[in-house]
Amino acid sequence: MQGYVVWITGLPGSGKSSLADEMKKILGNLVVLRMDDLRKIATPEPSYSEGEREILYRSLVFFAKALSDLGHNVVIDATGHRRKWRDLARELIPVYYEIYLRCPPDVCAARERKRSDTRGAPRDVYKKGAEGWPVPGVAVPYEEPINPELMIDMESATVEEAGEQVRRALRSAGLHR
Repeated sequence: MQGYVVWITGLPGSGKSSLADEMKKILGNLVVLRMDDLRKIATPEPSYSEGEREILYRSLVFFAKALSDLGHNVVIDATGHRRKWRDLARELIPVYYEIYLRCPPDVCAARERKRSDTRGAPRDVYKKGAEGWPVPGVAVPYEEPINPELMIDMESATVEEAGEQVRRALRSAGLHR
């Protein structure tokens, strides 16, 4: 039995990890793959170079595909600021669903400054981006999805409301009961 893969993409601070946690809570048995967790193991002293990101995002797609091929439902919690990585997932993974969390950069930056639980994400990313670090949406481009299966306005939606939108959308797509 083939599992599905949902990639939650959006700027840092848009609510990806919060939504992934909410999905696990309301949908049950999901494997959540977080780029921040992979990065800690694969690149404990990350450079955030394009080459490093290329390897990490391709690895994330590989893990998601392998798990879904084994019948697991997977959520990718990763910015995925280059469309080519999300397109690779769409090409390789038989049951793929993309969720774009749209949120203005200033709102994301304010949230990022206030959060106490980063779920493993680096702290002060927008401050670092302003200092020249390669932060998506600040110092490197974030390529918005062209046709995501679901777009959620995270400036106005709560995490609970976003979770309910996802539940309904996955049910409508025949991916979840």
